[in-house]
Amino acid sequence: MSEYDIIIVGAGIAGSALAHALSTHPRPNAQPHRIALIERSLAEPDRIVGELLQPGGVLALEKLGLSHTLEGIDAIPVKGYCVVEASVGRSVHIPYPKGYEGRSFHHGRFVSTLRAAALKAQGVDVIEATVNELVEEGDKIVGVTATIKEGGGEEEKKTFRADLIIVADGCFSNFRSQVLGEETLKPRLKSHYVGAILEDTKLPIPQHGTVALVKGYGPVLLYQIGTKETRILVDLKATPLPADIKEHILTNIVPQLPSQLHTAIHTAFAKDRLRRMPNSFLPPIDQSKTTTKPGVILLGDAWNMRHPLTGGGMTVCLNDVVLLKEELGKIEDLTDWEEVKDALSVWFWKRKGLAATVNILSVALYDLFGADDEYLNVLRTGCFKYFERGGQCVNGPVSLLSGITPSPLLLFNHFFSVAFYAIWVMFTHPHEARRADGKVSLTRPSVDEYPMLALKAVRVFYTACVVFGPLLWTEVRWWVPQQQENITKTGFEIVLPMLLAFGAVGYGCTML
Repeated sequence: MSEYDIIIVGAGIAGSALAHALSTHPRPNAQPHRIALIERSLAEPDRIVGELLQPGGVLALEKLGLSHTLEGIDAIPVKGYCVVEASVGRSVHIPYPKGYEGRSFHHGRFVSTLRAAALKAQGVDVIEATVNELVEEGDKIVGVTATIKEGGGEEEKKTFRADLIIVADGCFSNFRSQVLGEETLKPRLKSHYVGAILEDTKLPIPQHGTVALVKGYGPVLLYQIGTKETRILVDLKATPLPADIKEHILTNIVPQLPSQLHTAIHTAFAKDRLRRMPNSFLPPIDQSKTTTKPGVILLGDAWNMRHPLTGGGMTVCLNDVVLLKEELGKIEDLTDWEEVKDALSVWFWKRKGLAATVNILSVALYDLFGADDEYLNVLRTGCFKYFERGGQCVNGPVSLLSGITPSPLLLFNHFFSVAFYAIWVMFTHPHEARRADGKVSLTRPSVDEYPMLALKAVRVFYTACVVFGPLLWTEVRWWVPQQQENITKTGFEIVLPMLLAFGAVGYGCTML
């Protein structure tokens, strides 16, 4: 049996960064923590997500003293986004604010450098083993049981004990329910990403992530992950998936992408197998609640997930590590669960600004970019034209997306500005209309169409509230006691869009 101060289950982004962070953080009147970082396989991971780090994440790495982990992995500077709608021949440039850059890279290479940093950290033991169960004594988690492969291929079960267990075993966590107890929420599957690597491909704007809007389907994301390699991620709705995914993409989606990408996509699809990854949404739970098992906490995707369209997952994760390091570093006795709970409560609130902003934005933007009804499509068109205005219509949203400006209030401001602008566009801008001869042309709405457009505007605005309201609910649900939540949630999700509507109308009136 091995004794540690802290055991971290999972040596991915969260676990490796936290192990290094805690080893370097001074403790009050104590020696550095003894930390066990346990990972099932220390081979380089091979994933198709977690490859784009926003500027906010780069800043978090600097705070953790881990900026060097971006070196030597052929990481590409990312200077913003380009949103394209090739089917109608338009695009919009969305640069990051001056002085800020993100990075894109092979996920596995980045994780390997983080593990190397943890391995060199004082007091950290990196152990290759499969954690089978959390060890309970009474109602408290006091350790883990893990299977270690010996040199001859034989397996040995070993128990590791610690004052505090931190579970960071990713989106498919085996221990989420055991840790959170009655508070456990199930991840909600939003869609799947199907990924491949394109070789020697030129994007519309170099060193920019490209978001391609596809009519009738989810958005397609492209970004460089190496000097000669570009990742393509095609979004497919959660259910039902096409029987032949490759044929579906080549037939229905690729023709709507910029023409310079077509050859590279066909080559990549013929050469390599397509990789698939579920995109799930899991709102965070305040782990200082009494239903959480004493002695253990969750971190990273095991606890909180958002749609990867905005590339904000690693930024939230690394910011969580920065803040958790500070709060755990203040605790003299990690066996004092009441003191740990107080630290978790402070951490939960400190992270709220950035985490809530990125969580809400990721799903709201996905719903708009993957519009699958006429009202969401109006909002998507309005969003695109809002970006075309430039100035603060670009700087504000991209500062939120990049993790530079963590402000749910600013997000509310821009989201409903988009909603009002989308309605304005619906009344004033040309739109596609079918003529008597069957041909489609662009025409401005006539005055006699205004009554129907007014009714449609109400539906569009209500749709905006329905998109934003439940997402806001996921960030404020800690107000509701557990025993009342099932009763209250349905009513609140109905009332909240109405409250948002009144607030947004009030805001809109001030903008006129």
